[in-house]
Amino acid sequence: MSREQLAVERARKAFLTGRSTVLENRIRQLKNLKRLLVERQQEIAEASKKDLNRSEVGIQLYETLTLEVEINLAIKKLKEWAAPRPVAKNLLTMADTVYIKPQPLGVVLIIGAWNYPWAVTIQPLIGAIASGNAAVVKPSEVCVHSAKVMEELLPLYIDKELYPVVTGGVPETQELLRQRFDHIFYTGNCTVGRIIMEAAAKHLTPVTLELGGKSPCYIDKNCDISMACRRITWGKYSNCGQTCIAPDYILCEPSIQDRVIQEVQKSIKELYTENPKGCPDYGRIINQRHFRRIMAMTEDSAIAVGGENDESDCYIAPTILRDVKAESKVMQEEIFGPLLPVVPIGGLGDAIHFINQREKPLALYIFSHDNKVIQRLIDETSSGGVLANDCLVHFSVSSLPFGGVGNSGMGCYHGKFTFDQLSHLRGCLIKKLNMEGSNSMRYPPHTHKRLGWARFFLLSDLDLGWLGRLAFIAALVAVAAVVLQNYMA
Repeated sequence: MSREQLAVERARKAFLTGRSTVLENRIRQLKNLKRLLVERQQEIAEASKKDLNRSEVGIQLYETLTLEVEINLAIKKLKEWAAPRPVAKNLLTMADTVYIKPQPLGVVLIIGAWNYPWAVTIQPLIGAIASGNAAVVKPSEVCVHSAKVMEELLPLYIDKELYPVVTGGVPETQELLRQRFDHIFYTGNCTVGRIIMEAAAKHLTPVTLELGGKSPCYIDKNCDISMACRRITWGKYSNCGQTCIAPDYILCEPSIQDRVIQEVQKSIKELYTENPKGCPDYGRIINQRHFRRIMAMTEDSAIAVGGENDESDCYIAPTILRDVKAESKVMQEEIFGPLLPVVPIGGLGDAIHFINQREKPLALYIFSHDNKVIQRLIDETSSGGVLANDCLVHFSVSSLPFGGVGNSGMGCYHGKFTFDQLSHLRGCLIKKLNMEGSNSMRYPPHTHKRLGWARFFLLSDLDLGWLGRLAFIAALVAVAAVVLQNYMA
C-alpha cells in the first residue's frame, strides 16, 4: 500500500469515528491551528524567505494574518453555521418541520499552490475542519521549504490522522488522485485543473477549482491616474507578480498611456526604491523555469520601464510594456510575473469588447470616478470578482465569495462560503402521521377537482406574518381533513 493510499485510508477511518463532527473538537482543532501560525511564525517566515524571498512582515501581511482572521471568524460563527437552517414553507408544509442541515462530506483532498503556500493551502483546511471533514493536505512541491515546514508542523498541532500532510511531486499527486475523496479543492492553473477534474469524474467527486487567468485592469481617462497607478503597482508587483488575482494587463485610451507608464514608474520607485533587486519587499520568481517562461513573453513587445533581470537570482525587475497588441506573446496566457502590459483601446465600449472576447478572468479591476462606468463594466462583463478603484483587497473580505467562473475556476470559498462549499446542505422535511385528508389530492384517482386543490395549495403565495401563520395552521389542522375528504373525492 502506497504512502498516499495509507494516508487516505487513515483519514477515512478517523472520520468514521465521528470525532471530526463534534463542534467542540472542531473548535479545538481551529484554535490549535491558530497557535501554530502564531508560535511558529519564525519557521514559516524563514521557509517563505528561501522559497520566494518574502520578508517576515510580508509573510504575515499577505498570508498568516488573513488565516488568523479566518480562524477567528470560524470559531465565532461555527455554532451558527452548523445549526439547522429554517426555510420558507408552502401551504402544504405549514404544519411540518422544514430545514436545511449542514453535514460533513467526508474526506477532502486539498491541493495547494506555491505562490502563497500557506494562505491557499490552509484557508481551505480551515473550512474543512469547521465543516467537520477529514482532510488530506497536499502542499505544492514547488515551494520546497514551505512544504517541508508544513509537513513537520501540522501534525504537532492538529489531529494527524484526520488531517495528514502528504508531500511530493507529480507522482505523489497522481497517486492521491487515484484515491476516492468526497471533495477535491485545488488551487493552481487550468492545465492541472483539467487533470484533476478528469480524475474526480471517475468517482463522481465534486471539485472546487481556483485557477486564475488574465485579470484586466481598465483605467478611465478621467480618474485620478496617479492614485490608480500606485494601487495598480502594489497589486501587480506584490510577490513579484505571482498572484492569481494580480492585474494582468492595463486597458486605457492612447491619450493617457504615457501618463499611466510615468505614474507606474514613479510608484515602482516609491514602493521598491531605485534598486528593486536590493529591496527586502520585492520578491523573486519561484524558479528558473518560470523565469525563462516570463522573459520569453517580452520578446515581441516594447519595454517602456524595467526589463533588468538575473537568471541566477531568479530576479526580474518590475517591468512595463507599452503599445501591446492583442496577438503579442504576453497576451496569450496568464503572466504570473512582474510584467505589466499596457494595451491601448478606443474607449469603454472597446474595453468591454476586448474583455468579452477572452476567457473569463478571476478578477476585473476598474479605476473610475464615474459610477456609470463602473456599473456598465459590471453589467456587461463576467469575472470571478470585481473590484473598483483598488487591487487584491477583495480577497481579504470574508463576507464575499472568492472564486472563478468559466476558465478561471468553479466553486468559491472564504468564511461561511468555505463552510458551505465543503458541506452537504441536506434538505430535511419532517411530517406527522396525521392529517391524511390533505394528502388526498395526490392520490389516485386523479381528477380535475383534486388538481384544482393542488394548484391552490402549491401556487398560493400568502405572506401572513408570524401570527397569521399560526392562525392559518390552526385553521388548516381543524378544517383540512374534513373539507378535503368530503369535497375532493
